[in-house]
Amino acid sequence: MQIRHLKSIVSAGESPSRVSASAWSMNNQKLAVAGADRVITLYDETGERKDRFSTKPADPKSAKSYYICSLAFSPDSTKLAVAQSDCVVFVYKLGLEWGEKKSICNKLIQTAEITCLSWPKEQPNAVVFGMMDGKVRVGNLKTNKAATLYQTESCVVSVSSSLDGNAIITGHLDGSINRFFFDDGISGASQGKFATHTCVPNAIGWGEHVIAAGSDKCVVFYNNDGRVLQDFDYSRDEEEQEFTVIEFSPSGQSVVVGSFNRFHIYNFSIAKRTWEEAPLKIIDNFYTVTSLAWKPDGSRLIAGNMCGAVEMFDCCLRRSRYKGKFEFTYVSPSQVIVKRLSTGSRIVLKSHYGYEIQKVNIFQDQFLIANTPDTLLMGDLASCKLSEIPWHGEGNEKFHFENANVCMVFNAGELSLIEYGVNEILGSCRTEHMNPHLISVRLNERKSEKDVKRIAYLIDLQTIHVMDLVSGLNLAAISHDAKVDWLELSGKANKLLFRDRRQQLHLYDLATQNRTTLLHYCSYVQWVPDSDVVVAQSRNNLCIWYAIDSPERVTMFPIKGDVEDIEREGGKTEVVVDEGVNTVSYTLDESLIEFGTALDDKDYERAIVLLETLETTPESQAMWKSLSAVALHDEKIMIAQRCFSALGDVAMARYLGNLSDKVESMDGESAYLVRARLAVLDKQFNLAESILLENGKIDDCMKMYQEMHKWDKSIKVAEFKNHADLDHMKKNYFQWLIDSGQEDKAGELKEEEGEIIPAINLYLKGGMPARAAFLLNKSGLKNVDIMERVASALFKSGLFEKAGELFEKLDSCDRALDAYKRGKAFRAAVELSRSMYPQQVIVLEEQWGDHLVSQKQMDAAINHYIEAGKSFKAIEAAIAAKQWKKAVGIVDCLDPPESGKPYFLELAKHFASVPDYPLAEKYYVAANKPQEAVDMYTKANKWEKAHTLATSFMNPEEVAFLYVSQAKEMEAAGKLKEAEKLYLTVREPDLAINMYKNHKHYDQMIRLVTSYHKELLTETHLYLGKTLETEGNFKLAEQHYVEGKDWKAAINMYCANNMYEDAYRVAKSYGGSNSTKQVAYLWARSLGGESAVKLLTKFGLLEAAIDFATENGAFDFAFELSRFADKFKLSDIHYKHAMFLEDEGKLKDAESAFILAGKPKEAILMYIHTENWAEALHVAETYEPSSAPDVLISQAKVAYDRKDYGAMETLMLRAQRPDLALKLYKDSDMWKECLQFAKQHAPNRVADLHEEYNRVLTSRANSSGGKEEILQSIRVLEQQKDFTRAIDLYLKFNVPQVTDVDFLEQVWEKAAELAMKFVPDRGQEVVTTVCSRLIGIKKFEQAAEFYMSVEMYRDAIDCFARVGLWDKAKEVVNIAPRFGEYLENTYISHLKTQQNADALVNVDATAGLDLFAQRGEWDKCLEKASGVGPEVMHKYLTIYSVNLIKGENYDLAAQTIVKYGVQQNSTNLDIYLRLTREILHRGSFQGLSAVRDLLFKLIAISPNIKDTFQKYLFIVHILTLRNYCAKKRELAFLAARQSISLLRYIGDIPPDRAFYEAGHFSKLAGINNMAFVCWNRYLDISDAIEEGDASLLENSDFANTDVPFDVELPTENSNEKQRDTVRDWVLQVSLDQKIKQEVDRRNCDDCGTRIYDASLSCFNCRHTSEACIITGYPISRNKVKCSNCNKCANKDDWNKFTMIERVCPWCGTNQQPVFLG
Repeated sequence: MQIRHLKSIVSAGESPSRVSASAWSMNNQKLAVAGADRVITLYDETGERKDRFSTKPADPKSAKSYYICSLAFSPDSTKLAVAQSDCVVFVYKLGLEWGEKKSICNKLIQTAEITCLSWPKEQPNAVVFGMMDGKVRVGNLKTNKAATLYQTESCVVSVSSSLDGNAIITGHLDGSINRFFFDDGISGASQGKFATHTCVPNAIGWGEHVIAAGSDKCVVFYNNDGRVLQDFDYSRDEEEQEFTVIEFSPSGQSVVVGSFNRFHIYNFSIAKRTWEEAPLKIIDNFYTVTSLAWKPDGSRLIAGNMCGAVEMFDCCLRRSRYKGKFEFTYVSPSQVIVKRLSTGSRIVLKSHYGYEIQKVNIFQDQFLIANTPDTLLMGDLASCKLSEIPWHGEGNEKFHFENANVCMVFNAGELSLIEYGVNEILGSCRTEHMNPHLISVRLNERKSEKDVKRIAYLIDLQTIHVMDLVSGLNLAAISHDAKVDWLELSGKANKLLFRDRRQQLHLYDLATQNRTTLLHYCSYVQWVPDSDVVVAQSRNNLCIWYAIDSPERVTMFPIKGDVEDIEREGGKTEVVVDEGVNTVSYTLDESLIEFGTALDDKDYERAIVLLETLETTPESQAMWKSLSAVALHDEKIMIAQRCFSALGDVAMARYLGNLSDKVESMDGESAYLVRARLAVLDKQFNLAESILLENGKIDDCMKMYQEMHKWDKSIKVAEFKNHADLDHMKKNYFQWLIDSGQEDKAGELKEEEGEIIPAINLYLKGGMPARAAFLLNKSGLKNVDIMERVASALFKSGLFEKAGELFEKLDSCDRALDAYKRGKAFRAAVELSRSMYPQQVIVLEEQWGDHLVSQKQMDAAINHYIEAGKSFKAIEAAIAAKQWKKAVGIVDCLDPPESGKPYFLELAKHFASVPDYPLAEKYYVAANKPQEAVDMYTKANKWEKAHTLATSFMNPEEVAFLYVSQAKEMEAAGKLKEAEKLYLTVREPDLAINMYKNHKHYDQMIRLVTSYHKELLTETHLYLGKTLETEGNFKLAEQHYVEGKDWKAAINMYCANNMYEDAYRVAKSYGGSNSTKQVAYLWARSLGGESAVKLLTKFGLLEAAIDFATENGAFDFAFELSRFADKFKLSDIHYKHAMFLEDEGKLKDAESAFILAGKPKEAILMYIHTENWAEALHVAETYEPSSAPDVLISQAKVAYDRKDYGAMETLMLRAQRPDLALKLYKDSDMWKECLQFAKQHAPNRVADLHEEYNRVLTSRANSSGGKEEILQSIRVLEQQKDFTRAIDLYLKFNVPQVTDVDFLEQVWEKAAELAMKFVPDRGQEVVTTVCSRLIGIKKFEQAAEFYMSVEMYRDAIDCFARVGLWDKAKEVVNIAPRFGEYLENTYISHLKTQQNADALVNVDATAGLDLFAQRGEWDKCLEKASGVGPEVMHKYLTIYSVNLIKGENYDLAAQTIVKYGVQQNSTNLDIYLRLTREILHRGSFQGLSAVRDLLFKLIAISPNIKDTFQKYLFIVHILTLRNYCAKKRELAFLAARQSISLLRYIGDIPPDRAFYEAGHFSKLAGINNMAFVCWNRYLDISDAIEEGDASLLENSDFANTDVPFDVELPTENSNEKQRDTVRDWVLQVSLDQKIKQEVDRRNCDDCGTRIYDASLSCFNCRHTSEACIITGYPISRNKVKCSNCNKCANKDDWNKFTMIERVCPWCGTNQQPVFLG
């Protein structure tokens, strides 16, 4: 919880003025604060003061010496309780709105001072307060009296109510804490003393837990049993003072404890179920906190202090924005304030269960959805209704908000409905159709006495269910013969409208369960809001049912367009129709609509008034009829009479009029007669009978039935009431029936009296032989004469089937068969023929089929034709019945198959229409109509199929012609897409391209060119661009020019058509700045004058345009534009003009232009360029004197080029530039002339020139002439004894100037010889230089010789070493022995550098072995190490083993250790242990064999090693032996036993693999019971591994065995591929009763208990057996020992193994079977 200061409501005073109490109203609107002045101030939720009033003393006559100790608002926020120290509690009525009149509604005077007060939110009429005398009392506001809840012996110092408002807790001066529940006995918690605090609990609170604090600086939390849950001790904090006040957040999951200058904040962690302390909130100079009040929505905390300050703090855990429209403030884990940013409206979202709100979403800016771990919260921001329901979803829910009153949640095929404001699911149903048009929910939308909550939804697309959400019962199940695409219940949910895919509109009445078709074509339908009026559109007609109870009465009028909506507001209902251009509203008759509302409200008078204003129309008559029915139901006789009068039903009106007159003359006791008459009128005779009989009117009841000619009903009433005239009535009734010719009725009377034969005779006489036959069968009468008469009567009456049954009973089979045939009762005829006339069965079956066909029952006829062997008739019937699959089945069974050819075409056409193209193709081909199959595929756009079929029956030319012809037809019909597909199918893309070109579908044309002629794409774009340009479609032309990468053409197009703006746009987009400038320039040129300047200035291109004009020679336009540019631009134009004139050869004009441009130097250069020296010198001397020397220099260079060296020297001297003359001579390599000129005119440069000349010579050293020239100079120096300069010149030769290394070696050696011979002081220096240069050119041996000549032996050794001349290096050591060690180290370094481990190991074994190891040549490393010594060997073996283990190459590691030796030390033992475990886990054959040898050798050298290795040796021994035995069929039994014995080690080997192998080898050995048990266990383990849950395993099969149960499971299955095979076998075997589905057992050798056969220990006596070295099974009394290793085995197992192998499986020595002993 974060608490941040928001604002100061009241500032602190200069003197103490304690804020004694504060409280928030429950509706978050009001804040009450009480101060030391005994005045209560009211603030709104923002902290603005709204009202204040002074409190009153208990005794008005006494002085105001009291103080206010506590405040509390009522749960409804309308009242404020004020506890005062003068023994009184006042309750003020404030109202909900500001400005309402305040009054004191309760005054509770007590006998002792009141100390604290609380108003539990679930006790609206009960205020709880504590008193100084230790009593805790409750004030009943209804009676204005107080009663004592409980009494203690200590003063009450604090009180708090629980979060649910059903309990309180109080703190007392003696440290005790007491608790009281208002619902005593319901909560189940104890009442009375709750706990004893460590000090006086001055502050107490009750939220998630109870908290208490006081003067001991400790904050203690108590659980619900009064035990200390947590405590926070601050006694060691010197700055902490006593705690004064506690306030819980509304959620109870955060609490603030106030003290001096600080707040302590604690938050409850739901996950940990503990309280966690938040960072301390310190407020300097706030002093003691005296009052805290937390706003009920959790967003604000009010704190008051000793100085009268009231501060408001913002409280939240976090705050976030949602889509920029809403703000979420989490004030606690279970409470969020949702604020709409646009309006500031807020709603508090809170979990009533205290669960943490994890996610909040807002849909359609109105509907709120939030998730907690166990519940789902939802709400409507418009109505502020919230709901919370238990919910466990996976986050895949879909929410629908089409209904304003209910939220629909769809999850995993189930629809749940939650009504806003109700914390439970309203109802749920299963449906897969969540379209809002396929679900309709109505919740009390119209006035009704009943709670109407119903839903209509789809079970499937053809079945509608209507369910009552209140009772959960299905009200209707409507099956339809077409798919439903829209449905909606009426406002009262008593009628359902639905529409199907055929656009037919139906009405279903839920009360009568009747369905009516309203329209056969409907494009729009809707209920008018708040009424039962239906509006629908059928093509161009608007249909309105004002009285839906009479669906035949419909109002129709024509409209244009489509109905969009129905709007009803302001007493007006309009149907909005979209007529395309505009929208038109059609007004409905509001009076007819209002009639329905009046009828619903049972306002009959208003309904009649509305109807009387209407003309007589079918709609108004239907409404009169509806009103009459409702009025009769409610016994409103006068209203009903008026209705029937309006309908013209005179009889009903007169009847009701007479009834009305009788009602007026009747007293209250005779009112039942009216109800009886109304029941008769409504044809509810049973109701009328019950009314009359209840009131003792038996004769009236009988008379009623007699008047209705219902004598039988009258007689039944007389029988029921034992009427005295009953017999006479019966006799008269019977005689009347005989006289009136109603023998059938008379027969019924006789039948009821049990006189069977008379009844039959009467039935026969009355022409009812069927009734007589029924009675005959029912009675079981066997009178042959009667049966004959009845049968004959039946035959004559045409009831042949009934007659046949009686003939059959009379054993007259011929007559029976004839009767059956005549009556078309072929089923009975066939059954009779099967037993009596078998030869006629086939004929009857065919006749039966013919009869069914004549009755249009084609479907039923098919099987009978098949039974009769009439395949063709069966096919025809199947085709007529549309039973195509049956027809196909029959056709396919015809022999020969081609006999069904007459039907192939019809079948093919059907399957083509379905569509089932493969079958259609099959029968088209069978009917020799492949062309029609091709056409079928073509129409269905299945071009590939069509092409494949066509190529199968036609040659390529015919296929191509066919497709091209069809394509052209489609092209002519405008079906270009289809035509394209046909062209492409026959690989004619050019025709498709041409088609699109002809139809000007250029985009499609480009698409095809891109796909099939990409190389022509650019050309196509350009062609289209030109075409479109010709057509004047410049925009599209531009697009294609750009796509064709010729944007310049687009610019030219626009410019040619004076569309410079578009040209500028294109240039700017594609051409860059230069093109943009050019277009702008052309645009400006087209405008001219000031307009051009404005345009160029707008684009910022004025100067650029001027530049462009000058560059293109348009100097007049440039000068015109320059008038508006700066003066520097004018100079630039003159300059460019001058250059233009220069190029034109107009030099004088150019000179003038250069001068105007202020560039005379350019004019000088122009004349220099044309060698007009006089003019150049003239211009220079006139306008640019400083350039005169440049003219002379240029003239001198020309003279030099003409080899007029004298003139050149003269001109250079005139220009005072002799240095340039020297440079010219040097550049021409005329050194003699250069030196001569220098001696005459620049003597100071002579020495430098000589030096430079030497360098030049050196640079030419690589050429033969250059070398000879230098050597000649050196010889001269040698002759002059100038050896130092000669040496220097020799050393001038160097790379890269000289590439001849032999020449370099020669001259350098000469330099060294001269130095050592004639200049010894420079000897070592020169030799060192020469040697370094020799090394540089790879002359190491020569360099070494020179180094030796000056005794630089180390360098000589280095040189010899670099070329591998180690023998010569050793000769150096012979001369200088002190460098022996240096040579050896150099040699070793060389070998390391060269990675020559083979040689290095002979010099430095460790270094060589390390090198082998680094290179990964471990075989060489270990081989060499073995020759060095065992310690070195095992060192490198250990390193290699560790590397292999890290690389998970465990098999090779084990093999290597076995090869090079097993060593016992702690490190190696860890390695061996790791290798053993890993190889056991993987189970590879090579690895197991290697690790067996490893462990065998380890134990051989260390017999006393720990048991772990002994166990692992035995495991790998059995595994290795099992793998060996498994390869031999004779040893399969041993392999099975070995695998079974290994199950006791599944802690060391993977359990799934162990059980799989045990089952596998047991199955191979025929031990099926063990195979079943092991594989069954394998499947359990495999499933547990897959689920990641070992708790799924149970151990019943291996209980009381040494097979471990609680083992760690691997993460993956090791035999995944075999699992399904194993599962199938186990399932098969589980059904085999012969196989015992349990483990093998034996008797314990010690106690005789039946134990698991492979178990080494008995679970009963703990006797332990030794394991057999062959199978691992326990060794019985018949054991055998190996003569070599003394290992034991079972005799039988030993003999089986040694009989074949002749060796001991443990030690490998030769052994023989043992048959004796």
